Amino acid sequence: MKSVASALASLLLAACACTAFAEEAKPAAAKVVSAPDLAKGQATSSNACAACHTNDGSRGSPANPILQGQHPEYLLKQLTEFKAGKRQNAVMSGMVAALSEDDMKNVAAFYAGKQAKPGFAKNKVTVELGEKIYRGGVADRSIPACAGCHSPSGAGIPAQYPRLAGQHADYTEAQLVAFRSGARKNSVPMTGVAAKLNDREIKAVADYIAGLH
Repeated sequence: MKSVASALASLLLAACACTAFAEEAKPAAAKVVSAPDLAKGQATSSNACAACHTNDGSRGSPANPILQGQHPEYLLKQLTEFKAGKRQNAVMSGMVAALSEDDMKNVAAFYAGKQAKPGFAKNKVTVELGEKIYRGGVADRSIPACAGCHSPSGAGIPAQYPRLAGQHADYTEAQLVAFRSGARKNSVPMTGVAAKLNDREIKAVADYIAGLH
């Protein structure tokens, strides 16, 4: 009888173990990701963003970035990093502090859905230098072409590299200088590129980018 009881016990334990393994092996339930709410994104934009970026993210102050047509993944990344302190800006850190992840997703989708308006280069003297750096880099200093990551047209690559075409030259110049100095730290590749550019080259490529479309 003992042997029978032992056998039954072993079978029961094995059955329990198999059941437990089967439960562990089940794929985790997929996280439900809701689509961005553009109406809520517009409301958040009006309340928190419009003063600096205009109601639709268009061509406001040259000191602030144009958000129209920017990739939503990139916008969300920047908002998240402002909130976490990985990218530092006193104004932006204050603005995003009260925003939830859904708020940031909604406002990013709202701006991304707007048609970007074309800009233009202003400095005819340096536009050739800006084009040379953007399209071909500077070989003797191992500076890669901007077009390699941001595309020849400046459209960028969604979820990886931002759209640059038509961006304010003043803003682009300020960001390159910030990357070079280490004041902006949230992109290792850009820190490396900007470190090798001088002031004239930064101004030239920023102005050239403003005219891309």
